[in-house]
Amino acid sequence: MKKIKYLLILAIAVTTTFTACMKDLDVEPIDPNEATSTNVFKDEYSYKQALARIYATYAVSGQSDGTPDIIGIDMNFGNYLRQYWGLQQLPTDETIMAWDDATIKDFHWHTWSPNDVFIAAMYSRIYYAISLANEFIRATDDAQDKASEQFLTDLGLYQAEARFLRALSYWHAIDMFGNVTFVTDDDKPGAFFPERITRSDLFNYIEEELMEIEDLLAQPQANEYARVDRVAAWMLLSKLYLNAEVYIGVPKYTEALTYLNKVLTEGGYSIDPNYKRMFCSDNNNSPEIIFPIAFDATHIQGYGGMTFILNAARGSDMPSNGVGAWGGIRTISNLVETFGIQESDFTPADPAFTARADKRAHFWFNPDKSWKWEIENVGTFNHGIGVTKFTNLTSTGDDAPNQQGDFASTDFPMFRLADAYLMYAEAVLRGGQGGSRAIALNYINELRDRAFENTTNRIVDAELTLDFILDERTRELYWEAHRRTDLIRFGKLTGGDYIWTWKGNVKEGRATETYRNLFPIPSAELSANPNLIQNDQYTN
Repeated sequence: MKKIKYLLILAIAVTTTFTACMKDLDVEPIDPNEATSTNVFKDEYSYKQALARIYATYAVSGQSDGTPDIIGIDMNFGNYLRQYWGLQQLPTDETIMAWDDATIKDFHWHTWSPNDVFIAAMYSRIYYAISLANEFIRATDDAQDKASEQFLTDLGLYQAEARFLRALSYWHAIDMFGNVTFVTDDDKPGAFFPERITRSDLFNYIEEELMEIEDLLAQPQANEYARVDRVAAWMLLSKLYLNAEVYIGVPKYTEALTYLNKVLTEGGYSIDPNYKRMFCSDNNNSPEIIFPIAFDATHIQGYGGMTFILNAARGSDMPSNGVGAWGGIRTISNLVETFGIQESDFTPADPAFTARADKRAHFWFNPDKSWKWEIENVGTFNHGIGVTKFTNLTSTGDDAPNQQGDFASTDFPMFRLADAYLMYAEAVLRGGQGGSRAIALNYINELRDRAFENTTNRIVDAELTLDFILDERTRELYWEAHRRTDLIRFGKLTGGDYIWTWKGNVKEGRATETYRNLFPIPSAELSANPNLIQNDQYTN
């Protein structure tokens, strides 16, 4: 039984009451029964329940009575991880969607607009999570005067974790939207227009916040599973710095290396010798995953998060992955060919191409089942290549121990150590001080030794280039919600330097507008808050 079940039970117990308090923004649940901190935080145990609810907001879509957390979109579509994953993956060369749900195809086509329902849901999800954290931080501040010595220690740890989760959501905001709404626990609940913060000022806030809580979080690996320790803060700081040139126009690769060195030398996490295990229902046993979004088929039964990713990735003629077969998301040839794999490698007798050299390549293509390598019709699932990376089976191929219909028990690896290896190498190549090419090369080759299950596919120093790193990141991290941010950092998401199938809504692909490196501020937010300004070149 997965350790996270305890945390999820805590979250479920407080779901209805705690979330009804949130009034920082217009994204609170439709619940006429007003709750207060007095009846939510009725004893010491309830503070841990409330903390669990903040963690759970990344996985659950609504409250225990069936009420959605945010309005304006179907409860299952409006799930945080489902929206985050979609906005990070669908605009890229790694993922394409067959469905016609609202404007979902616009993301691969790069034709989205400010009134897009999915963009609005992501924005609201970010600020709903921030609102939960703000209320919790206020409540824990209020409780400190009457807390026992032990409970005061617990409150300090709980509050640091809530501040980390708030910083995580603000990182999503700065990465996706740029100049956004800003609210903290200093902004008391009530009716007001939240201020707009520039991307540069928000960068400084996230940086300072993570530095302040670094030593307040649990020691590396000293916390319960799926709760953050200080290694998660080091990872988030590293990601903030690695992308600083995009966010604020100032390179901070040396700063990235400072915190990556802490992750790599002080974190205590290790590369999982079993790559596949990190994407199975027993991935809670992996020594590599630094921070997961946890799922449990018994306690989280909605159609967002990993349930969406797993079901939507499977078509009816694909092998079982422990859930259903919705036939929605797959990939295009660009990703598969990055592994050196061609259409002719797949046969009716071996549609998984089990003879592949790089064992990270988990794809499915059966030419006898009308699969087409090049996508003629975006709306046809088997035009493209199936992705079998994630599964709701265990790493030994057994059913998840708490199997429940189509619901997932596989956790989503938000941060893992291999990403830190790749970030280290990139920061060194971009001129950061505090690292070395020799160490970077060793890290890359350690990943390749695992990938190929031998030492004969190592690269030499002359092959360690930024182009290689970008390709290696997609080989190692595909479908883990990194690709949009990576392509922007390398100058390849928009514009004409890199073209892929159906980019720009033409089969052969075309250059798209560079302003789409940011999503627009949702039209409804602009209408509701006069302090906001639309991102450049978007028209409402």
